[in-house]
Amino acid sequence: MRKLLILSVALTFSSWVSAQDQDFSKVQMKVSKVSGNVYMLAGAGGNIGASIGDDGIVIVDDQYAPLADKIRAALKGITDKPIRFVINTHYHEDHVGGNANFQKDAPIIAHDNVRKRLEEGGVAGNNGAVHFDAKPQPKEALPILTFDHDVTVHLNGEDIRALHFPSGHTDGDSVIFFPKSNVVHMGDDFVTYGFPFIDLSGGGSVEGMIAALEQIVPQLPADVKVIPGHGPISNLDDVRRFLAMLKDTKAVVEKGIQQGKTMDQMKQENVLAPWQKWSGDFISSEQWLVTLYNDLTGKKTGEFIKHN
Repeated sequence: MRKLLILSVALTFSSWVSAQDQDFSKVQMKVSKVSGNVYMLAGAGGNIGASIGDDGIVIVDDQYAPLADKIRAALKGITDKPIRFVINTHYHEDHVGGNANFQKDAPIIAHDNVRKRLEEGGVAGNNGAVHFDAKPQPKEALPILTFDHDVTVHLNGEDIRALHFPSGHTDGDSVIFFPKSNVVHMGDDFVTYGFPFIDLSGGGSVEGMIAALEQIVPQLPADVKVIPGHGPISNLDDVRRFLAMLKDTKAVVEKGIQQGKTMDQMKQENVLAPWQKWSGDFISSEQWLVTLYNDLTGKKTGEFIKHN
């Protein structure tokens, strides 16, 4: 199984790189005020959200293990209050690699499937375009508080709600709402680097991601600030454009399948040409076509592949 080796670009995009394969000494944590008492920390890996107030700190995701001290230092630059809780949006290492370090400070909260996948290990991928190894994690890295549907943390004058949306980026996705601050952390159900990576082997699906966004968008205020899983602070129009792309590209590939076309035929016809601007260094238009085709034709297990 080949490992995915994509390096971060200008702090606005970084994807899954095994910790042992990356030099974290040059990574700098960029801290941005989002709105209210919510901040965003960008370094290497998924964006960290942080609610900071008199009651302490609640962070959403914790990037890679070697960055733990840099993350703590960045938080210290804002407040001397302690970390009270850590919330995981899903199980991928670029979002939860620091779990074992941060659970020394505070309990980790996540959906049931996040704990399951971290404990068992396996292979994350979309059956053809992108794969990477997800090794079993020690008990110190496993969330000790898990939930099935949602959980609310009442701190800093916020009712911080983690709400599970099944089978989108993975089968353990949570979107985190900070209603008083008018902020939402989308995890990797919304990213700004172009076509998304959907972990079909990890229970994700294009339809699930679309369904999640169709439920979330109507609930959000027009002026909400959106923290994407990867990329700069965004707004509701950015999410709407992302959702429209998902629906439109799915419809085109679905139509081709109904017409009896093979994936190779659709590649040759370049059916995703109208959305070429979404093609990136991580997920190209051809890789997105592979994801759509495999998902729509059922060429995914939906089960977790155990790591040997």
